Amino acid sequence: MTHFLADDGEKIHVKISGEGPPMVLLHGWTSSHRDWNPFLAAFEPAHRVFRWDARGHGGHHLETASVPTVARMARDLQNLIDHHQLDQVVVAGHSMGALTLWQYLRDFGDSRLAKLIFIDQSPRLVTDAGWPNGICGDFDAARNARFIDELEADFAEAVLRLVAFGHNPRARTAYEDDIPAIQNARQRLAALDPRPLIDCWASLTAADYRDVLATITIPALLVYGSASNFYSTGTAHYVRDNIPNALLHIYEGVDHAPHLWQRERFVRDVLDFVAA
Repeated sequence: MTHFLADDGEKIHVKISGEGPPMVLLHGWTSSHRDWNPFLAAFEPAHRVFRWDARGHGGHHLETASVPTVARMARDLQNLIDHHQLDQVVVAGHSMGALTLWQYLRDFGDSRLAKLIFIDQSPRLVTDAGWPNGICGDFDAARNARFIDELEADFAEAVLRLVAFGHNPRARTAYEDDIPAIQNARQRLAALDPRPLIDCWASLTAADYRDVLATITIPALLVYGSASNFYSTGTAHYVRDNIPNALLHIYEGVDHAPHLWQRERFVRDVLDFVAA
């Protein structure tokens, strides 16, 4: 693990491996660069792969007072690209990583990027009477405020319950049965510093990137799970229909991490998309 300094002096941890054109992989909320480990053997022969721990994530403590908002993370992405003098970058973002990428496109444009990969995310998380394509179709401002209160009270359990009580019944069963994977996730989440992650969540749920979709002019691959914990296939089709010439793959029967459940297919889809 190495690091670069963001323009506010924060150390951003990053793993770099492989040879070839640059590929940057952006993980989801509460996760880390380790989420991308299963794909390294496939991506490293063709790409120089950059995997960061977004600020406030990955277990390292913040050294500055900057709040890890989505705008700050997008600026960190620009700092990473500048620091390593990257151009024609392939960027993949899962969940929070997709939001970070949409914010980056809003703030910095796509001149340094070549292709985009968005994994199972809505351009607006909070729902209202006119927007059913956010979290679970019914995650309005009042529910989000209650969820933030739950995060303040017991961060790990609130995150686990958000995942469990969504669209995917298998996730609910796993939580109620308290299987070893849930116990391990609880232990990992409990070890994190909740304050920056809660502040980050508040920023993510305040964001709205619906207007950004139509401005995307470079190729975009969309990967969604048909059994996503949070989003219906209607959300996937909305994103596809609003990004010009986007390519959508829906992975049947898998949840909010379709790339992790169908790894071989994801690798094949990404490499074919990049090569096209």
